[in-house]
Amino acid sequence: MTKILVTGATGNIGRMTLKHLLKRRPASDLAGLARDPAKAADLVAEGIEIRQGDYFDYDGLVRAFEGIEKVMLVSATAFTDRNSQHQNVISAARQASVKHIVYMPIIHEEGSAFTLPDITGQDLFVEDQLKASGLAFTLVRHPPFIESLPFYIGSKALERGIHVPAGAGKAGFASRSDLAEAHAVVLSEAGHEYKTYALYGDPAVSFADVAQILSDTSGKPVPFVAGSDQDYITHLMAEGLPEPVARFALGWVHGINAGEWSGSTGDLENLLGRKPMTTAEFLRAYYTARQA
Repeated sequence: MTKILVTGATGNIGRMTLKHLLKRRPASDLAGLARDPAKAADLVAEGIEIRQGDYFDYDGLVRAFEGIEKVMLVSATAFTDRNSQHQNVISAARQASVKHIVYMPIIHEEGSAFTLPDITGQDLFVEDQLKASGLAFTLVRHPPFIESLPFYIGSKALERGIHVPAGAGKAGFASRSDLAEAHAVVLSEAGHEYKTYALYGDPAVSFADVAQILSDTSGKPVPFVAGSDQDYITHLMAEGLPEPVARFALGWVHGINAGEWSGSTGDLENLLGRKPMTTAEFLRAYYTARQA
């Protein structure tokens, strides 16, 4: 059977991808890559082999990829020289005779001029490198995570309302678990080579929609308050976020307001064979749990 390795095995997406793969493949077919394997004890307990490796350690990656046919390349963290790390993974995979890489860039529709700092450009770099590598590859492009919504709107949205810059654009948010399950489908099946999927959730929602969902969930009005970029940054900093982090959130909000992730391909639903979690379902569960 094909041996599959998922990088970033101790992070959210990597760990979830391996958990979903366990439902589709025996543990003996699976491996995870981790900088600190001790943090993957739960996966080892399931029978998954954990190999030590770091994106900056090229020789270590070559060793970790020995005997592996498919690699799930989980994106490196922003602002950490992502180009060097991703290039090391691709080159090491080629040297180790890996046959197929699956990568998870942010969705960037053709012709869009929108860019996220240290995200969009580096993801496009990986896509170019994969196309030139001679390896089979699949791109499973992500929208913003549903779980990031509380980060974008602040921790006190129910009490203070949704304070974001003006804009009526929408985004097809998707949950990490649904995206990880889609990864597992692509990794465990044949026929996904050289394909690109845009894993939009459905339906797409705006920040005004989010305010309405929270109003319905809480039973009290949650206002949508459109302000300036500086108002938004000041609002998040007042909740304790450092200014660089608040500005990073602002970049995502600009993309959402511009409709950068408002598409509807049906790719996520088709891969899952069911409807993915909606933004309304997530928000109801998240804020109901917080109020309990």
